[in-house]
Amino acid sequence: MKRNSRLSLALHTLGHMAGEPDRVRKSADIAAHAGTNPVVVRRVLGSLREAGLLVSEGGHSGGWRLARSPKEITLADVYLALDERLAPVEADDAAHDCKVAHAFHHRVSSVMAEVERSLVKKLGETTIFEIRETAE
Repeated sequence: MKRNSRLSLALHTLGHMAGEPDRVRKSADIAAHAGTNPVVVRRVLGSLREAGLLVSEGGHSGGWRLARSPKEITLADVYLALDERLAPVEADDAAHDCKVAHAFHHRVSSVMAEVERSLVKKLGETTIFEIRETAE
């Protein structure tokens, strides 16, 4: 996995959070540990909050913590929360004069959708807790 991807950052952060699920972590601390900008961290964690995986607490002692048990958060939950796709399928907006181009686009789109479904299903078989457990 690319070290600078949003998914990588999210999984790395949640993996650490799974060790102490009730501990509140600051964006700046997460960013320093991950070697990235706190703004990037807040954007990624904001998406996880919107998906119900994290909660944020304001104020001086505020930060981020898990909203659910790490045993209930799957890799698919994280992947889908970030709305990133391994195999993006582009819409066939342009009318193709070429039948081969149209057929190619239709078939590739179908295969990519199948790959995406398979990926999400497989990611749903592993939890953040299980990842954390193997790291210890």
